[in-house]
Amino acid sequence: MRHDRRYALGLDIGGTKTALSLWRCPPSGGPDAVLDLSRGGSLVKKAGFPTEGGPHRVLEKAAALAGDLMEEAALDGSSVSSLGISCGGPLDSRRGLILSPPNLPGWDEVPVTALLGKETGLPCFLENDANACALAEWYWGAGRGCSDMAFLTFGTGLGCGLILDGRLYRGSGDLAGEVGHIRIAEDGPEGYGKRGSWEGYCSGGGISRMYAELTGRGETGKYVCEAAGRGEAEALEVIKKSAFYLGRGLSLLVDILNVRRIVIGSIFARSESLFRPIMEKVIEEEALGAARKQCEILPAELGECLGDMAALGVAINGLRKTEELP
Repeated sequence: MRHDRRYALGLDIGGTKTALSLWRCPPSGGPDAVLDLSRGGSLVKKAGFPTEGGPHRVLEKAAALAGDLMEEAALDGSSVSSLGISCGGPLDSRRGLILSPPNLPGWDEVPVTALLGKETGLPCFLENDANACALAEWYWGAGRGCSDMAFLTFGTGLGCGLILDGRLYRGSGDLAGEVGHIRIAEDGPEGYGKRGSWEGYCSGGGISRMYAELTGRGETGKYVCEAAGRGEAEALEVIKKSAFYLGRGLSLLVDILNVRRIVIGSIFARSESLFRPIMEKVIEEEALGAARKQCEILPAELGECLGDMAALGVAINGLRKTEELP
């Protein structure tokens, strides 16, 4: 029975921190209504803890927190509809397995949805973080109202989530969207274990490495962007190179996918003015004219809320699939 399930839980499992959020989602009307996706939700409570002690210890803590939050939802006569889990890949979303992500040593074939489902009694759904962010931006951010879009993380690494024909596209083995591995130049900074990869040029780690090669100083990608904004010559040189290869890679996506929107998060969303002029010039030169004109390239809208809303997006998307919600 779907009566009055006004809440959803989102679990974000990161390499250093795990966070659980309780969301109250507006009903679409009527006593049996569940969730109105167009109106998002409001964060009721959030709790987190360090991702320490191995998978079973972390999931025990997550299940205990989930129980506390479910009790809070019950105080107003409502209940929780589902639990969405966002985690770095590789993983098997169909079987609910986390498969040895590099940032989670020891998490080998962990049946996360089965374990949390047993502890909470909730339907649980799992997606990698790029797919989860794509869902959130599609439901509530820059991808609203668009049936075909790509989301680029452009953070620590470079990943991509794909919404094609109005649904999340994962590929046959949950590996669709691993665009950071594309070799975009014959040689260049290393990312994703490959020199000249798109991630080597367009990620926080890649920007940091390019800056270190140029200056001998180890700084974060965020620092380099801020320095470029202040007009520092070396930082501007690095960002110009990153923006050039961002345009190169986006041209491939525009031509291959013919999506209506490409939404870019993190570094691009914070420093759009540094990247856009060069990026657009390259796309103008490289992409097919018709496909280019049909595609908007936008910064992510959800900002600091994106990680939390990504897990919420997984919860809602899983519920839509199993219960055929609108």
